[in-house]
Amino acid sequence: MSAPHTVAGDTHPLDNPVRAALTGPHAHFAERRGRVLRYPAEVAPWIAIPDVPDAEDWADAAALAGPGGAVTITAFREPPPDDWEITFHAEGVQLVDAGVAAAPYPQAVRLEAADVPEMLDLVARTRPGPFLPRTVELGTYLGVRREGVLVAMAGERLHPTGWSEISAVCTDESVRGQGLGGGLVRAVAHEIRQRGETPFLHASATNTNAIRLYESLGFVLRRRTSFLSAYVPGQPPTRLSGTGDTRAAALH
Repeated sequence: MSAPHTVAGDTHPLDNPVRAALTGPHAHFAERRGRVLRYPAEVAPWIAIPDVPDAEDWADAAALAGPGGAVTITAFREPPPDDWEITFHAEGVQLVDAGVAAAPYPQAVRLEAADVPEMLDLVARTRPGPFLPRTVELGTYLGVRREGVLVAMAGERLHPTGWSEISAVCTDESVRGQGLGGGLVRAVAHEIRQRGETPFLHASATNTNAIRLYESLGFVLRRRTSFLSAYVPGQPPTRLSGTGDTRAAALH
């Protein structure tokens, strides 16, 4: 299955996938103030700001996050004001499905809200990026258990119309090299395809092993992007416990 044609300029939903998701299939999650939208703090760290934000936009973003609150931004053209504490800034890549051999994975089990404590524990061990207490609400999550222990998982995060991001791809060190990550990515891609949508994902530009894996599965580079995480000024940073490495908030 080939990815839909990319529209030139900034009109494609994947050019600003956070805004496209929060004004599309994830609109029921959206917290809005002025021109700024964000996910609830226990769902995802993403915030969507205008392409060229003014001082009022940054004030609205700060109000949404609250004093000391954390935000993660992508597809930005200007950094936050000087008094925001930038904790992570990295170059990344956005990859899209261009022929992934999507298929169910016999070892996979569907993960639900009751599994969140185990999912948080796996994230803490593997650090794929934050998985928050309500992130499971964003889409389908699949996992693999060995002797009853959750050792691998993958699921969905951003959901622009017609697209769905595969995220939280992680495998415990004890079972790496057994193809669990690839099997779960293909299985989540199958779930997305069944809805008539197209999978995509993000990765750090320096994570060559992950990029090599995704390309071997049938993903291709669509664009390069940047990710930035920052804390709003005013109070000591507020950090949710058990969420993984906030510095990798944007990355798969």
